[in-house]
Amino acid sequence: MGVRGVLRTAEGGALAFWCPGCQEHHGVNGTWSFNGDYDRPTFSPSVLVSSGHYMSTHKPGDSCWCTYNARHPDEPSPFKCHRCHSFVRGGMIEFLSDSTHHLAGKTVPLPPPPGW
Repeated sequence: MGVRGVLRTAEGGALAFWCPGCQEHHGVNGTWSFNGDYDRPTFSPSVLVSSGHYMSTHKPGDSCWCTYNARHPDEPSPFKCHRCHSFVRGGMIEFLSDSTHHLAGKTVPLPPPPGW
């Protein structure tokens, strides 16, 4: 892996950016279009990252991180159920309102990840 602009690069052309809403990397691969600008990237279509009961494969009644953590209050998992839905355009992250973090509905500059 390498760093180029505000993106992390990986073998096979995969790219990752730091999400300030989730405090983690989100990756895209060759199925997204990329404008080639590593300082002010644009990806299309939107980027959707889901876990737990927010995943499209989750069925009602299935366990998720919420139910696991509720059943194990003394030993909760570091994982949580969440959705992060965004457009990355011109070096800005436009978080859609269906995101479950504090930046839902906001547009912020794409930051370099901590420690870069």
